Amino acid sequence: MCGIVAAISKENIVPRLIDGLRKLEYRGYDSAGMAIVDKQQIRRYRTVGKVNELAKCISREEVTATIGIAHTRWATHGVPSEANAHPHFSSEQIAIVHNGIIENHESLRTQQQNAGYSFDSDTDTEVIAHQIHISLSANSGSDILSSVISAVSALDGSYALAVISQSNPDEIIAARSGSPLVIGIGDGEYYLASDMTALVGVTQRFIILEDNDFARINLDGVTLYDKQGNTVERAEHISQLSSNAVELNGYRHYMLKEIYEQPYAVTQTLEGRITQTKVLEESFGHDATEIFDTIEGVNIVACGTSYHAGLLARYWFEELAGIPCNVEIASEFRYRKPVARKNQLMVTISQSGETADTLAALKEAKARGFGHSLTICNSPESSLVRESDLCLMTRAGPEIGVASTKAFTTQLVSLLLLVISLGRRKQIDEASEANLVNELRTLSRKLEDALALDEQIKVLSERFADKQHALFLGRGAHYPVAMEGALKLKEISYIHAEAYAAGELKHGPLALVDSNMPVVSIAPNNNLLEKLKSNLQEVRARGGELIVFADSESGVTSGPNVEVLHVAPSHDIISPIVFNIPLQLLAYHVAVLKGTDVDHPRNLAKSVTVE
Repeated sequence: MCGIVAAISKENIVPRLIDGLRKLEYRGYDSAGMAIVDKQQIRRYRTVGKVNELAKCISREEVTATIGIAHTRWATHGVPSEANAHPHFSSEQIAIVHNGIIENHESLRTQQQNAGYSFDSDTDTEVIAHQIHISLSANSGSDILSSVISAVSALDGSYALAVISQSNPDEIIAARSGSPLVIGIGDGEYYLASDMTALVGVTQRFIILEDNDFARINLDGVTLYDKQGNTVERAEHISQLSSNAVELNGYRHYMLKEIYEQPYAVTQTLEGRITQTKVLEESFGHDATEIFDTIEGVNIVACGTSYHAGLLARYWFEELAGIPCNVEIASEFRYRKPVARKNQLMVTISQSGETADTLAALKEAKARGFGHSLTICNSPESSLVRESDLCLMTRAGPEIGVASTKAFTTQLVSLLLLVISLGRRKQIDEASEANLVNELRTLSRKLEDALALDEQIKVLSERFADKQHALFLGRGAHYPVAMEGALKLKEISYIHAEAYAAGELKHGPLALVDSNMPVVSIAPNNNLLEKLKSNLQEVRARGGELIVFADSESGVTSGPNVEVLHVAPSHDIISPIVFNIPLQLLAYHVAVLKGTDVDHPRNLAKSVTVE
């Protein structure tokens, strides 16, 4: 869960490395470092903290170079410190940056220590550098590429690597297994990065490395190899990312910008995928119709926010489509030894498409004989897309803030498209589909109406200024939205928040309710409204402070210890998507009030590419 940038050019590449690290800072921000080749010597610069600290160090020393590797870290092995920051050395002859986790690092460390190698860090990465040095010494230091290929054969785990060496000072070696890595092609210069975002504004031409690919990158070009050392070819991709998409554009934080981008993101998700009355199921892939005809059930695996999207979709699958749906946390599914069902559609959900647990769960499902697979993802060139039979891109655009907002909303829209496509084979008739499509077509406007509550929510957030805990309540399909609201609040404000199905209050959580525990509830105007009102009375009777986001036609009004913010009415099916917006804004404003780092909350990273 770190960011890698590397470059080789005839010009000074140091500013571009720093700029690339800044664009990747959402992937890791505990420490940062850079290694360059200067007169056939490798020089290294490392700092604790954000990339700006490294930039200050580089600026003070007026560093210039035409080849270098750089890294921003999110700690897995070893605390954030200069010693643990990348790049890591071996004998000052090899420098590497690494994303991923080496599972057998302890046994390798013991072997290498017995061979006379010393360690300066607590990281798993340093064993890779030493293993490369061992291989390079064994082949008389003649070729760094073959040494890297040999070295990684001893590694168990995942890695994306960029390597420079004193023996081959004019080239960068790249390797990928389980962690993403792309090569950017410029005009007589070449780049390497964890994802394309790092290179926006530098190039739009990319080669996406596949698992077990290696690359030799120099000014003459890029040559790709497999793990046997044979040359391979990979297609070149043209990215549509623009620099405008990864800039703040006047917003204080990326999270706020991305909250406000949701109406447009929904429009992009729907574009070309619906008519006036129908969902175009070929949007899921050429074989979608044939595959969908065989599906008798759906199994969703995901993590975090994407898992909440799956939980919400389960209500839709079963209520609208009449299709049984199971939803599991990916990290649990992969070890649970689930029973395979061949006519089950395995659906994975991930913003990055590189979430390690979700990718491993998909591979486990395939190995166990589950049926066809489909991924809902925001990254078209990602591993999940390549591993799945079908896919639907959410088209959310780059999401820089660690706390997911527009990715979640577009995942929900994509899932509803899938529900309708499968449901027309069961119990969604033409008239019902036309009604649902019409609701989707009006969704962007209703999200804009919800965003209009921003100033009221900003005032409301002051109630959380001195709070340490909060409860979120919802019923039916709004319960997963409450879970997502609680997650957002805890992620970025560090307030402990839990979500419950409102009917569960009397089974334990009521013991927590007092005047110091805000209780946030979602009150749509549906068939569970009266049940929910009874649950809210249970809170009031115990002196709890209620904050209710209610449908304006629900009849729920403010009173003693009850603050109600009215949300514009919406169809029961899409109202969970609409009600999610106020909860995102609440979390944002509370975090700003508390003074936390909204876009880079402590201990978290955006793309979770390690287990």
